[in-house]
Amino acid sequence: MWAGLRIVVAVVHYRLRKLEMANLAAAAAIAVALHLPVSDVVYRVIFAFVLNVLVYLNNDYIDVAIDLNSADKDSEKSKYLADHLGAALGAQVALVAALVVAALIHDVTLLAPLVAGGGICWWYSAYLKRRPYLDILSMMIWGLAMPLCGAPLSSLLGLCLGLQLALFSGVFESVQVMRDADEDAAEEGVRTTGVVLGKKRTLMLARTIMVLTSLYAALVLQPIAALVSAGTLLLPFEPTRIERYWTRVKLVYGVTWLLICGWVFFERHSSGLLWSIEESTRWF
Repeated sequence: MWAGLRIVVAVVHYRLRKLEMANLAAAAAIAVALHLPVSDVVYRVIFAFVLNVLVYLNNDYIDVAIDLNSADKDSEKSKYLADHLGAALGAQVALVAALVVAALIHDVTLLAPLVAGGGICWWYSAYLKRRPYLDILSMMIWGLAMPLCGAPLSSLLGLCLGLQLALFSGVFESVQVMRDADEDAAEEGVRTTGVVLGKKRTLMLARTIMVLTSLYAALVLQPIAALVSAGTLLLPFEPTRIERYWTRVKLVYGVTWLLICGWVFFERHSSGLLWSIEESTRWF
């Protein structure tokens, strides 16, 4: 039990230090924007946090052999995990059980992000991240499923907010596989989108998704936010500084997301050019 707890704490510390739980903030933003009761917001954020711990622990568990040989990873954390794989597996089982019970107690539809979000993350870590096009598609599903912890599954506006995040995630993953293309190409059996298309065409794919992202925001959520989102198309791109480009894209989308959530919070509806959705609208 102590080994499992230590592994969980190490996962949380490492991921928070790397700022890799952005979907947790997104789930909280959806819950607040939809004016859910404070107790419901807190419950959902805690659920999303535990789900994040589960999927990142599972990722580390699957990739432990790779991480042991990576200069970019915490070698001490990876070595301890490799020496206590049984405890790590037990911790994952305990986290799944806790999440299932929590969903059944509070809102059974929370099983949807658990199954879809947790399931796609396991599949991504085990297989999809090494397959072209499926790597980006799976992260778009992740971008939708994980933040849906923040809203009842029946909320149409909550679902539409999640779809915006899915498009953001498609851009982020496109830039990430472009950044890692050279390293991935050198690894046997790894054929990501970035490897298959090359950096130039992967950038074209990323910009295509950027256009779809802004169009969706304009038509369904908030046109002013869509104009801000379109700013990603104007960002200068330097092949040798992709990390910097990625950071700028995330900054623009962060501002876009705040504008969308702020509008929904104060107006209690979206204001798309094609469709305006009331906060109370349910789709089932």
